[in-house]
Amino acid sequence: MQNTAVQAQADTSETPVQTQKAGGAFRTISEVAEELNVQQHVLRFWETKFSQIRPMKRGGGRRYYRPEDVQLLKHIHTLLYSEGYTIKGAQKLLKGQSKGSIAAEAAEKAQTTAGNIAPIKAAAAAAPANIPVAAQDGAAVATVQPAQADAQALPQAMVDALQGMLGDLKELRALVSK
Repeated sequence: MQNTAVQAQADTSETPVQTQKAGGAFRTISEVAEELNVQQHVLRFWETKFSQIRPMKRGGGRRYYRPEDVQLLKHIHTLLYSEGYTIKGAQKLLKGQSKGSIAAEAAEKAQTTAGNIAPIKAAAAAAPANIPVAAQDGAAVATVQPAQADAQALPQAMVDALQGMLGDLKELRALVSK
């Protein structure tokens, strides 16, 4: 009797309850594709191009990706979509490396990147600076002045790095406007 009540309650619920998998759990191709925001056929294609990608296959050819496979796929995704590598370039970069070493390197890089971005985001939100703003027609350029300038908000190393980037951007703008 209790089972039928549970079934009836489950049948009437409109939103399915999605359970979170443990970090070491195997992932299906649909889970990995959704996590990387790519189609499943892209992951199958990558399997043909990168020898390091070897998901475990069960009955009917169903793929199960280990945690290190997922890290490797994330690294390949970053190389192709964020860093602008071609398939051939990514292959050359990963050639001769084991899946474990690539996954460990990708995880370390992700942690380092996350650690570097957080202070920059916090500093940018905390300390406004003079920002040149171009009009949409490209003719007029205005400078936005902060309401209160707080020079103590950023560490000097970050200020120097940002000033260097600003100089680079000004050079690029000059090249583009020629």
